[in-house]
Amino acid sequence: MGVEVWVPATTANLGPGFDCLGAALDFGNRFRFALRGAGEPVEVVGADLPADNLAYRAFALVYERLGQPVPPVTLTLELEVPLARGLGSSATAIVAGVLAAHRLLGEPLPETELLNWAVALEGHPDNVVPAWRGGCCLVCGVHVCSIPWHPDILPVLAIPEFTLSTAAARAVLPEQVPYHDAVTNLGALGCLLQGLKRGDPALLRQGLQDRLHQPYRRRLIPGYDQVEQAALAAGAYGVVISGAGPTLLALAAPAQATAVATAMAQAWQEVGVQATARVTRVSDKGAQVKS
Repeated sequence: MGVEVWVPATTANLGPGFDCLGAALDFGNRFRFALRGAGEPVEVVGADLPADNLAYRAFALVYERLGQPVPPVTLTLELEVPLARGLGSSATAIVAGVLAAHRLLGEPLPETELLNWAVALEGHPDNVVPAWRGGCCLVCGVHVCSIPWHPDILPVLAIPEFTLSTAAARAVLPEQVPYHDAVTNLGALGCLLQGLKRGDPALLRQGLQDRLHQPYRRRLIPGYDQVEQAALAAGAYGVVISGAGPTLLALAAPAQATAVATAMAQAWQEVGVQATARVTRVSDKGAQVKS
């Protein structure tokens, strides 16, 4: 007996949407949880991850919260989302573990309770919610708003070979920001939401500006300035850090998206960093569970 869960990659923060705005992308990770009669608590197949990995911890959490013994499982992974690159790999693991355990237990709980557990385990909702539900999501407390994303806006990812931990990215953030910066971000977020809905280049350019996290995190990403300049010169509306980084996300029109991807990868190569660039789409499909 077993369950398979596919969970999409996500890009979060989206400029001024720090810790509250994220979108599901059109690729992801697949997790298979197969029950075993006996043996070690978990056997991992398909990836070099410890037994106590995040997917298994999320899986075990549901059993423990429901007062049930955690069964031994074989966890088989097919990973397309790179680890520690700001594309929601941890959210895919958490969502998969929670949903797999819930299916195997007969799905006794409401979605909202499970989603709250997943968010608590991740620590913030902007990756977990779109990974779970798909699309672009704005999260405010317990409320989730689906944000329209114009089909002519394509996410372009430039994924470097180096990693950056979320803990390191959060460590550089100040405890307080100037009042003017907070007000500026409020306006930018409004412009971004309208720009995404309308596909309006002017609103997108203004809306992708941020003063809460990017000015502090960009210094952790070698070549940030060069990659940003190359993307803008190739026609991107703007460049932001995907999640906690180091992946950089550009938004572009379909006619410019491939050129933007090429320019970003080349700019990183010119400063000695190997990177993979890909043009993606926002996926309306969230996590998919099948027995």
